[in-house]
Amino acid sequence: MKSTPPPAGDLLLTQLSALANPHRLRIVAALHGGGRQYVSRLAREIGISRPLLHLHLAKLEEAGLVNSQLELSADGKALNYFEASDFALTLTPAAIAIAAASLTPKSET
Repeated sequence: MKSTPPPAGDLLLTQLSALANPHRLRIVAALHGGGRQYVSRLAREIGISRPLLHLHLAKLEEAGLVNSQLELSADGKALNYFEASDFALTLTPAAIAIAAASLTPKSET
């Protein structure tokens, strides 16, 4: 079963939320500047633990800002490689108005 992509407004909120963290900004910058990297190397470069890095990468991947690919090394180790997705965010009042109009309605409590 193929999933339906979220409306543009929901996606924008997810992307902005994912980028609203200094660690995640550093991760995207490192992947942009250093290209595809595996988790252990990226954790050392960023200076955070692998478990914490995995949490941040999951948030970035959910937002479509990074991609991952699991590969086997020559010695049979599983390496999870990440790379920055090709994305561009343009924030203008008009873009925000369009995004706001497409938000999924939330029930009021």
